[in-house]
Amino acid sequence: MPQTIVLAYSGGLDTSIIVPWLREHYDAEVVCVAGDVGQGDELDGLQAKALASGAKSCYVEDLREEFLTGFVWPTLRAGATYNRKYLLGTSMARPIIAQRQVAVAQKIGAGVLAHGCTGKGNDQVRFELTYAALAPEMKVVAPWREWDIRSREDALDYAALHGIQVAATREKIYSRDRNIWHVSHEGGPLEDPNYEPTEDLFLMTRSPEDAPARAEYVTITFDEGTPVAVDGEALSPVALLERLNEIGGVHGVGRIDLVEDRLVGMKSRGIYETPGGTLLFAAHSEL
Repeated sequence: MPQTIVLAYSGGLDTSIIVPWLREHYDAEVVCVAGDVGQGDELDGLQAKALASGAKSCYVEDLREEFLTGFVWPTLRAGATYNRKYLLGTSMARPIIAQRQVAVAQKIGAGVLAHGCTGKGNDQVRFELTYAALAPEMKVVAPWREWDIRSREDALDYAALHGIQVAATREKIYSRDRNIWHVSHEGGPLEDPNYEPTEDLFLMTRSPEDAPARAEYVTITFDEGTPVAVDGEALSPVALLERLNEIGGVHGVGRIDLVEDRLVGMKSRGIYETPGGTLLFAAHSEL
């Protein structure tokens, strides 16, 4: 009887090809788990896509409010940043996704967890520390540390060979991670620190050159360090951040270009957009 592997699934290039790869190399049934932490239309059709690539089933759960109240707001209250600029968008989201992945694995009686993180980054540490804390008895499979795929171009070839539809192309080969707090862009031409990204890279923010010439004034209300209202209107955590993302994005707020330290000992260049988070961080810092 094949074993069951529970995969943290986004529907991006990496996890899309991991589904058939796990089935081939582990004689396994694959159950996908996707946490909605604010990826927006990236989640459209995700379950159908997972099943089409060979998954047995796919769980998609709305974690947006829990993500903000349990992870983002405490980090904001602490004033935490990484490498002086990065407002920790991906690093805050990974543990809650891994937490839900473990819960699904325990619910269905699976003993193996898998993720699509590369062997060079911090994400593998975020996922696997969460696994170790919550389910140390479970085996972990990290395909990027095992297979002979060495680049995103190789991954595209594998997807084409297996008839898997992916959004990435050789022209737009960026590795992206998006949630309600931010979007990150890495890989492809960005690996050259001298490369200046073109405007079609950005998803959440307008170029400052194209922003309105007139200033917009925004009032943010905090209760014991937690944001609760914008311009006097009390809002839920999700609605509040969506409002600030819109305002900040229109005005070109929240872009950073960073060559950052990786925990595993190398450096990597990333472009980040955190419009609402930048407004919140600036306002909270003044308190």
